[in-house]
Amino acid sequence: MKFIKYIIIAVTGVGLFSCDTDEFLNPIPTTAVTSNSYFQTDADVLSGIVGIYDAIQGVNESTQSSDGAYNRGVQYEYLLTEHRSDNTRSATLEGSRADFHRYLTDADNTQSEDYWASMYDIIFRANNILTFIDIADASNQASYTAEAKFLRAYAYFNLVRLYGAVPLITEVALPSDTEVLYTRVDVATVYAQIVADLQEAVGALDNSNKARASQAAAQALLAKVYLSQPTPNYQEAQVLCEAIINGGDYSLMTNFNDVFYSELNNEVIWAIQYASGDPLESQGFSAEFTSAVRQGLQDGLNMPNTNLINDLNAYGGNRTATSITNVQGSIEVAKFLPDGNDWTNDYGGNARNSGNDWIVIRYADVLLMHVEAILGTSGSTSSAGALSSFNAIRSRAGLTAATAISKDDLLLERRVEFAFENHRFFDLLRFGVADAVLSAHAADMGYSDYSARALLLPIPAREINQSGGLLTQNP
Repeated sequence: MKFIKYIIIAVTGVGLFSCDTDEFLNPIPTTAVTSNSYFQTDADVLSGIVGIYDAIQGVNESTQSSDGAYNRGVQYEYLLTEHRSDNTRSATLEGSRADFHRYLTDADNTQSEDYWASMYDIIFRANNILTFIDIADASNQASYTAEAKFLRAYAYFNLVRLYGAVPLITEVALPSDTEVLYTRVDVATVYAQIVADLQEAVGALDNSNKARASQAAAQALLAKVYLSQPTPNYQEAQVLCEAIINGGDYSLMTNFNDVFYSELNNEVIWAIQYASGDPLESQGFSAEFTSAVRQGLQDGLNMPNTNLINDLNAYGGNRTATSITNVQGSIEVAKFLPDGNDWTNDYGGNARNSGNDWIVIRYADVLLMHVEAILGTSGSTSSAGALSSFNAIRSRAGLTAATAISKDDLLLERRVEFAFENHRFFDLLRFGVADAVLSAHAADMGYSDYSARALLLPIPAREINQSGGLLTQNP
């Protein structure tokens, strides 16, 4: 059962949106708040919370705002992450999607514009819920508040890592509130807000749902925030990872393939759900991880680079067969193939109506973040705790146990474990090696336009124009 689809039917019997318009907010709502008449009961507030998850799903591509933006949620996130790492590329050099892997993304890039808009859609919906939280039952107000703040933190964490300093909006704003809406706030301040939101979420949520915010999801996301912020907090990240590990609510799946084809399994901490064969609940991104040899699909997006293929073949162990596949001589992504490469099952003949969930956080990530936190600023570690977490991953992959772990070992292990899960670019940033790795990769691939400034995406020109010039551009 898909949470987002069925809870709406059970709770409200109406649509997903927590506002009375089909436009999503990008980034200015047309009114200060949604109609007071909408939020009358606890069920209405819960329906509004579900609307935040709908913004993350990004299913309804026909929903367009007045300035031309689409809410695509996480569906094109791989372009902004995997394509800008050394993992993947487009099979073609044409179009705005190909600009990401060649480091040519400009301020007019459509996918970057829509991703920015989608993240602020999440933020504005969360802020809207917080405005009306007192309408909810008193017994639910703390958990609803925590859930909205968790989702707001999730969106800001994506934005700050991709764009740097961004507008920090924590309340519903009027269109006339231009300073709030268009003033970029320094990265440290954005991280401080993310930390505060996630700390509240950790204290108020439980682990009863993998398709919604949970305590473990907040702990894991906060651990990654501590590892990613300008001054990492390794000690607190370690504490949070160990709380999840010792809690016993999650475990590695025995079979790596089952992680991606067994819905909301023991390894999943938080996933965005989709349903097969329903255009209003399905996703299309996994059908795009293909080449032209698959009938009726794109020319090829998220195509694995040769150096990733080599790493998977050398170090992936039994993860390799789940991660990549040979299609008529073309090595392609296998990890999210619709229903395990059955292109006709339950889609009505349309592979874009796929039901594969998008896993945001899984237990393997917690284990390897645990190793990272123990490593801290050291070059290597033989800590029993780090080895236990690291070797659990290697054992599942069918590899021999390590007796010491260096940062290079950990970065490689993360690469082959999380290939195509949108981690690699952020891992390179967090480990402080992004410029070195990507400049070498660009040279190998002949991408002459790479420079260190490509590590930040440009602020979308549409937003700058809409701000009347108040919103400034990255260098």
